[in-house]
Amino acid sequence: MTRPYLLNKLNLDPNLIIKARNLAKDVVDQISPFIVSHSTDSVERTVLRLLGIKGVDPEGIPLPNVVVDHLKKLRLLEGGAARMIAKACLHYHAEPQTLAERLARSELTFESLPDFPEDSIGKKASSLALPSMKTIRQQRLRRADLITKFSERTEPFLYAIVATGNIYEDILQARVAARQGADIIAVIRSTGQSLLDYVPHGPTTEGFGGTFATQENFRIMREALDEVGQELGHYIQLTNYCSGLCMPEIAAMGALERLDMMLNDSMYGIIFRDINMQRTFIDQYFSRLINGFAGIIINTGEDNYLTTADAIEAAHTVLASNFLNEQFAFFSGLPEEQQGLGHAMEINPDVPDAFLYEIAQAQLIREIFPRSPIKYMPPTKYITGDIFRGHVQDTLFNVASVLTGQSIHLLGMLTEGIHTPLMQDRFLSLESAKLVSKTMRHLQEEISFTENGLVQRRAQATLQKAVGMLEEIQKIGLFMALEQGMFADISRKPLGGRGLDGVFEKNPQYLNPFLKLLTPRTSSHELQ
Repeated sequence: MTRPYLLNKLNLDPNLIIKARNLAKDVVDQISPFIVSHSTDSVERTVLRLLGIKGVDPEGIPLPNVVVDHLKKLRLLEGGAARMIAKACLHYHAEPQTLAERLARSELTFESLPDFPEDSIGKKASSLALPSMKTIRQQRLRRADLITKFSERTEPFLYAIVATGNIYEDILQARVAARQGADIIAVIRSTGQSLLDYVPHGPTTEGFGGTFATQENFRIMREALDEVGQELGHYIQLTNYCSGLCMPEIAAMGALERLDMMLNDSMYGIIFRDINMQRTFIDQYFSRLINGFAGIIINTGEDNYLTTADAIEAAHTVLASNFLNEQFAFFSGLPEEQQGLGHAMEINPDVPDAFLYEIAQAQLIREIFPRSPIKYMPPTKYITGDIFRGHVQDTLFNVASVLTGQSIHLLGMLTEGIHTPLMQDRFLSLESAKLVSKTMRHLQEEISFTENGLVQRRAQATLQKAVGMLEEIQKIGLFMALEQGMFADISRKPLGGRGLDGVFEKNPQYLNPFLKLLTPRTSSHELQ
């Protein structure tokens, strides 16, 4: 929704905003032909999951990996996993799950399958795709029904994390957080999962620094939050991390199990996890197609830029990335209402007028993206072991969030600099955020900024610098911009990083029925 009382307080030049969007679109358009002409191992594994293949082989290897590895060995993956599964179904007269299980037992092969008419292969692939599409559509409708039944609370929605490593312990903590006032529960992933080129299977209890993202863990937590939501009389949203080498697979699992938000950035994995940029751009495209169809709000990761770069000097890089993430999302058919563009309060609190600079940045992003559910991250970089000072910093963050109309408000934790938050730490943070939100509910409607004052000048200068940055990226291309370290002061190479060996060019016969079914143009009768 738009927020008219938050707009035009900064006296921004609308032509500059239009120019920035056009530049960002040009940057995305430069690499979109590469994206649509290539696929990845993870995209094809996602296709197999959506075709109904699940489970693991006797050695614990996920069956989608077994099938993709088999197709790669035979040099058949370039035509698409869906093509080969459709042909195998027609030849063996079996369902995809049965085929995958028999393949894992070496009872059959996809080598030298007989030819079938293209029309027959296409129809078979589409018919195999429809059940999962109907499930995702039903989950989206179910979410809408629950939100209608239990009206959502007023923004900003309070976002709390659980990160025990044990899904069952996560459930206990999530229920407590919901009862304490959290609107959104994020299950932090186990350290390093983004670098795994497979998705763990089943419920897990031994994560480190977080809990593994698995479809069964998603199901278990969704069920638990629905139960506590019924108890409390409002819908509790569930978040996980759709990033890393299995980005589209996790998107599919989240869509099937009715997650509500996914951390899903176009460049985060490249910059902060050294995942190959070609792999990432292809994977984020397909993952966002899934999230868009499922009604899942994506959260982008620009807040992380300010953990490695100075928040005063690099503010424009956050805004430039927001513009790029918006255009990548549009390219996947993801509407503004599902784009949780990110930023963070990471200015050194010892800087004079630091709070005013923060207000300028937060208001700037809110005004430029009025329909997007902006995701606002708390201070972490300058949180120390002084929990009293930390609580004050978090309270200032709460005020900034309410004052500038942020949508998704991640709780700051007074013990951030000491340990993973305990339940009582989360309680204190929730109480502070709720108090600020209640006592300042309409402050944003009463506040205006001095014409040509510090806040306006800072916001206008940041916008101008973001436009200049986008102009440079348009000239050199996004691959080169990433190599030069223009985001977060971290350099990555187009042929470097993890996962490049999982990128391939589609051949002329490539088939993926979900590319059509997931687009907004898909007519409803195709899913009947």
